[in-house]
Amino acid sequence: MPYFKPFKVIILGFDGVLGSVLAGALDLFSFTGVSWQRFLDEDVEPRFKVQIASLGGGAIRCSNRLMVHAHCDIRDVMECDLLLVPTIGDSIDKVLRQNSELLPHLKRLADTNADIASNCSGAFFLAEAGLLDNKIATTHWGYANKFKADFPLVDLQENQFVTQSDNIFCAAGGSAFYDLGLLLIERYCGREISTQVAKTQIIDSKRGNQNSYTNVTLHKPHSDQLVKQVQEFIEQNFQQPIQVSSLAAMVNITPRTLNRRFQASVAMRPVEYIQAVRIEQAKRLLELGDVTIKSLADQVGYDDISSFTRLFKRATELTPKEYQDKFSRLAI
Repeated sequence: MPYFKPFKVIILGFDGVLGSVLAGALDLFSFTGVSWQRFLDEDVEPRFKVQIASLGGGAIRCSNRLMVHAHCDIRDVMECDLLLVPTIGDSIDKVLRQNSELLPHLKRLADTNADIASNCSGAFFLAEAGLLDNKIATTHWGYANKFKADFPLVDLQENQFVTQSDNIFCAAGGSAFYDLGLLLIERYCGREISTQVAKTQIIDSKRGNQNSYTNVTLHKPHSDQLVKQVQEFIEQNFQQPIQVSSLAAMVNITPRTLNRRFQASVAMRPVEYIQAVRIEQAKRLLELGDVTIKSLADQVGYDDISSFTRLFKRATELTPKEYQDKFSRLAI
């Protein structure tokens, strides 16, 4: 038996959905904890329970005319860890008009603090539901002008592969779905599992600039805006010396109060969060290629190489060199 409870993933099914993304999402998450283990003759431990949900639980007619049977009715889904909205394959306006009854369920599940993620033109569903107002988002570059005209309150970043705003994620067109999928798998299961999936599915997981995604795996949904402000500052300035007292002064509270609110929101103290952000960035640099330990430590804000190496091994159970040998793109 697995030692954990699989995360619940719901994929939204609707007439006019792009069949390849619907099936691709189902495969990517369903085989996490499965394919790699089969290759190595290890016990299979599925990390996600994945279901396709449609309005009424009826069959879905994809844009390529493939008929897909849903697993459940979206109206019966009271909670999930992750809701995925695939690409719209038919006319966007027609699909939105014909599936308007889905919008309240998107808003309802977003209010439960579930992660909500769209691929490509699926972002139009999120924007139509009002979930992207005053938030950053991305979509396929070919739909950018239409999106901006239809939803002027959304901060569209069409040049980004993946965007995150609180618990809302968007991926650009085409294969950017795989970047989003791997980042979400890492968010729930950790770097090692995500890397396993990338290797088994033969996905190049380092095509885009991953630096801005550091918070994806560390930031858990919570409602403390003050803590979020401090998190964002840490993520943008981790290369510089950061004192907890300075962070507390920045938001006009005492260090003790900041420690307490951080612990309540993200289950770690600010100093631990600083270390975690730096270690996550160090992992990415090691995965991207050859880098010396001194250069690595400098790039993530450590002057003391021995201290950095000790913290890295405590976090990963590997030295930086061992981690690079195991996870570098050169090793794939």
